[in-house]
Amino acid sequence: MTQIIDRRLNGKNKSAVNRQRFIQRFKKQIKEAVANAISKRSITDINKGEKVNIPKNDISEPVFKHGPGGKKQLVFPGNKQFMPGDHLKRPINPQGETGDGASNQGEGVDDFAFELTKEEFLNLFFEDLELPDLVKTQLQEMPVYKYVRGGYSTVGTPPNINIVRSFKNAISRRISFTHSDKERLKEAEAELATLLNTTPQSDPVVIALMNEIKAIKAKIALVPFIDDFDVRYNSKLKQPKPSARAVMFCIMDVSGSMDETKKEIAKKFFILLYLFLTKTYEQIDLVFIRHHTTAKEVSEEDFFYSRETGGTVVSSALDLMKNIIKDRYPSDEWNLYGAQASDGDNWNADSPLCEEILAAGIMPYMQYFAYVEIMPRHHQSLWRAYLEVKEIYPQFAMRNINNAKEIYPIFHDLFKRKNP
Repeated sequence: MTQIIDRRLNGKNKSAVNRQRFIQRFKKQIKEAVANAISKRSITDINKGEKVNIPKNDISEPVFKHGPGGKKQLVFPGNKQFMPGDHLKRPINPQGETGDGASNQGEGVDDFAFELTKEEFLNLFFEDLELPDLVKTQLQEMPVYKYVRGGYSTVGTPPNINIVRSFKNAISRRISFTHSDKERLKEAEAELATLLNTTPQSDPVVIALMNEIKAIKAKIALVPFIDDFDVRYNSKLKQPKPSARAVMFCIMDVSGSMDETKKEIAKKFFILLYLFLTKTYEQIDLVFIRHHTTAKEVSEEDFFYSRETGGTVVSSALDLMKNIIKDRYPSDEWNLYGAQASDGDNWNADSPLCEEILAAGIMPYMQYFAYVEIMPRHHQSLWRAYLEVKEIYPQFAMRNINNAKEIYPIFHDLFKRKNP
């Protein structure tokens, strides 16, 4: 029985290639649909795939047709109605096209529906984003390796020869190969010395003993001082090395002035940030801080779902962030990033303190800090205080979000890749 095995690439998933071609071809339309989907999603659905619709006009293919006019002589078998020379009525649709709009005849064409997987959705969404201003060290997306000493090897390059180990091997080899011969040589030389005291050199026994000594010395001399298999090279092993480290501080205002709508917008913004960081970068720490009158470092679960609330003292969160940096994330070893979401409502006497903490205790060590104010009305004292910080530090960014539809454009603007 003949059996055919398809060993071509993608042999069992040939449609995957066509799928990627389709995504590349209609990337612009798909990315627009992805951006629109983000603003409509709930927090629990933001990490899922998406069904997108592509307008029919965007997927239409060019078609070659015969133009109107010309003379044709066609009589089909079985024709009982027409004869050569008969005049035919003009068709209602001379182009031979079917209508796409609403009518009482013909057929229409729906928009093309395309289902994106979770991975495809996130890849398209975060494709042209990055952490800005990685100037201290390069944050690696791929593992970094370092070479460490791993003993000795019999193969290598001349610069890696270990001279001491090679000579030790040579000495050990010569000792093991010549030990018995040298012992016999000592015995033969002792016997010869004893015989020469009583026996002339012409004696056959003396001559035989002298020949034996000569043969033993020749045999020992044949053992080379150093041989190829004595040589040893320093061996190096490749081990994973932690890549440059980065930490992102996520600060969210959960005071009483932050109603459910504002909190929902803030949570969506931070979820986008969380997905972006964890998907794009391997080596990164996330620190979640919630604050009202007091600030607290919390877990991921508490950050997004805890219902604790209270008054508003923004400086408590900034002061906590400064202390965490001092205790756990020295700026000479870590790339420091921050993102803060608030409605801007703050105790007036506290805003100057926020400016002081940011300007003197945080921003000198930060690679980038993004402040998002969720405020559809006029800005308050916190925004004005942060404007003073922005004048001093160009890596401090400020944006305003009015509604859920602006989350993606603002997020994209804050973290867009400078050199795509």
